[in-house]
Amino acid sequence: MRGLIFALALLPLPAMAQDKAQTLADVKSELGQLQAEFNSLKSELVSTGAVQSGAAGGDALQRLDAIEAALQRLTNKTEEIGLKVNRVASDGTSRIADMEFRICEQTEGCDPGNMPETAPLGGNSSSGAAPAPAAETAPAAPAAAPADDGPELAIGEKSDFDRAKAVLGQGDFRTSADLFKTFTESYPGSPLTQEAQYNRGEALRQLGETAEASRAYLDAFSGKPDGDFAPQSLLKLGQGLGALGQTQDACVTLGEVVNRFMGTASATEAQTSMAGLACQ
Repeated sequence: MRGLIFALALLPLPAMAQDKAQTLADVKSELGQLQAEFNSLKSELVSTGAVQSGAAGGDALQRLDAIEAALQRLTNKTEEIGLKVNRVASDGTSRIADMEFRICEQTEGCDPGNMPETAPLGGNSSSGAAPAPAAETAPAAPAAAPADDGPELAIGEKSDFDRAKAVLGQGDFRTSADLFKTFTESYPGSPLTQEAQYNRGEALRQLGETAEASRAYLDAFSGKPDGDFAPQSLLKLGQGLGALGQTQDACVTLGEVVNRFMGTASATEAQTSMAGLACQ
């Protein structure tokens, strides 16, 4: 579980790495256009003799050369930053994969050799919008599923989710956990995925399957670190690690709850849990 300390610090990267990469791509495109316009202007000045005649200013060519050098420096800088973002995203993905592997080792029935490949940080989304600040509405009670005017859902998606949630409310935790797992597999990328993963963690926790529940909470948080269920998912992950005897990692995780979601009910509960674990 040593990889947890580093992975948590990098978990916001799905949005950060993606947004930076897209911004860099936009900058590179604009720099390319500027370079083309610059070259065209320079050729025009030279071919028309404006530089030599003084019509464009006696030192026009020198100033154009200075601008060209500045454009080249900017281009090199964007490429350098892009490489750094890619390296950080790759390193973060490896560390999350290591953490998932270690949780699997502690989970009965989980075969580390057959684990699915960890999704790369940054994803493949083409959206360039910056992530909205994390907001927590009612952490102690999971938020309601999106209304009819929310994100468009696949046929049967809402009913399958509601069924799993109803079973959870009835106390049939095993069936609920299985239904939520089936839901996430059947509807990848659903706007209800984070809530489904969180609720699956709740069902498994009630069954006493702490390691598997912690994995579900980890999936819920890492999939959308700025989502509505991110604070509670990270909190429950930290508490689960404490229950598994991973005290140091639990303290780091709970500390992340306080740092990321300061002023929320989850942060307050995390501080209480840290006191119980005698975190330094």
